[in-house]
Amino acid sequence: MRGRIPDSFIDELLTRVDIVDVIERRVPLKKAGREWTACCPFHNERSPSFYVSPQKQFFHCFGCGAHGSAIKFIMDYDRLEFPDAIEELAQSAGLKVPYEGTRDDKPREDRSDLYTLLDEAASFYQRELGNSSEARAYVDRRGLDDDIVKRFRIGWAPAGFDGVLKALGTTDRRRQLLNEAGMVASNERGNRYDRFRERVMFPILDRRGRVIAFGGRVLSSEQSPKYLNSPETPLFHKGRELFALWQVKQAHQHLTRIMVVEGYMDVIALHQAGLPIAVATLGTATTPEHAEVLFRAAPDVYFCFDGDRAGRQAAWRALESILPRMRDGRQAHFLFLPDGEDPDTLVRKEGKDGFEQRMKNAMPMSEYFFEELGRDVDTSRLDGKARLAERARPLIAKLPDGAFRDLMAQELQRRTGARAVLDAEPQPTRQGPARPANVQRSLVRSAITLLLAQPSLADEVEPPYPFLRLDRPGVDLLAELIDVARARPGINPAVLVEHFLDRPEYPSLQKLMQAEVIGEADMQRVEFLDALAQMQRQVTTQRREYLIARSREGVLDDTEKAELRVLLAARAAPAPADGE
Repeated sequence: MRGRIPDSFIDELLTRVDIVDVIERRVPLKKAGREWTACCPFHNERSPSFYVSPQKQFFHCFGCGAHGSAIKFIMDYDRLEFPDAIEELAQSAGLKVPYEGTRDDKPREDRSDLYTLLDEAASFYQRELGNSSEARAYVDRRGLDDDIVKRFRIGWAPAGFDGVLKALGTTDRRRQLLNEAGMVASNERGNRYDRFRERVMFPILDRRGRVIAFGGRVLSSEQSPKYLNSPETPLFHKGRELFALWQVKQAHQHLTRIMVVEGYMDVIALHQAGLPIAVATLGTATTPEHAEVLFRAAPDVYFCFDGDRAGRQAAWRALESILPRMRDGRQAHFLFLPDGEDPDTLVRKEGKDGFEQRMKNAMPMSEYFFEELGRDVDTSRLDGKARLAERARPLIAKLPDGAFRDLMAQELQRRTGARAVLDAEPQPTRQGPARPANVQRSLVRSAITLLLAQPSLADEVEPPYPFLRLDRPGVDLLAELIDVARARPGINPAVLVEHFLDRPEYPSLQKLMQAEVIGEADMQRVEFLDALAQMQRQVTTQRREYLIARSREGVLDDTEKAELRVLLAARAAPAPADGE
């Protein structure tokens, strides 16, 4: 058992999901023979060295060494802990994760009570919206239909200091959870009160659709603060989360573009207008973590800001965050709105088509980059060109190695005449992925490698296994692998390896999974059986040498003497040579 999730369920899950489908929903893959390939999502590279094997249900990057099953990919790509990655995969496969027992070592902290309480709070606010004519009038005035209100679970925090406390804080434990979730605050005297009062409430969801925090908006622009977000909690870190990312992903099977706007109502207005691609940061500038999440969601990211000074500053902070993540194939665009307009008002005036046209006319990142850096620079003068080059070089150096970085450097040279000597050392180009060489392996390692490539080979071996008497490292592991594969007909390689997840042998098995196995399935079968046959001959050789040594010591009994005569006679007969 890993944590509180049974091994049997993890094995079933890996059997039910196809790693190609799992990865392709996040990274565009191309067919390459029996495998699929892409530029690695875990490091910057020009030519693809990231391979996905549908046969092994395993991924491996020959550039950075990242590898593993579908579970490992979800953990690394979505930045989830092991149980959350299982939940994510299970949800995609239509399975419910069973939890049973606890770990023998330190148990993973259970936050289920906190998630449940926040969900109840969202339901409380939703009910209160229906009870408030003032809040309903605001929602109607903003043109929000029932479907969008339900989709975003929009609610209302009533007036008074203890609405949530009375409704949900029915026990000491629940009041403690309300405090932990940031739903209540305390005054100088230590008295608790509702953090959100007389505000339209917007639940903030995590990547699995669970409520983790709230944003509240006042009805009148005269009140302040206009927006109030939950504080940082064990579940909510505003520098990592994006409002409505869950709704965006639910609306698209394959998301190609995503837009960052500034306010909750901007997001919701765009979704209602037929553009369910909008998300918002949560009271903070775009962070590097936001940038990574955005580009993992879609290859094209649009940043939409007001055209005023504050909007330009926010846009530049966003650009600085995305520079290190602008790998080839990714694009960023900047859309600045007319004075006095925001996405909410603009999409209502111009409709979906009008807003789409504005997106088509948005500034590419490269154009915005040079325009902003050169805003107060006279590039007709030599000192102006030098200033632009001085500003741009360290920023271009932050770009990942690739075609885009090269082109940005060329554009700087075109504009200034100065050669773009960058801080980062260029990486040597490769002609292709560096596949591991076919090094000489021991018979045991060869047999394990072949078995991992084709677990059905275990059906060719009947217990008791003669090779178990061989005194070589890995023999017991080979026998156990065969036992597992025989007990699970149809098991795929990834499931077979994951069976050893908590064992010290796991890293070695993962390395062997990366090995390239030459030949068709029939040839692999011949090689596997030949390896076992050679191991059996080595067993005979080891036994013969052991008995000869004992004979020299004069300690053989009659049975051992008879066995040695048979073995010596067998050696005299023509036989295939031993060897590893």
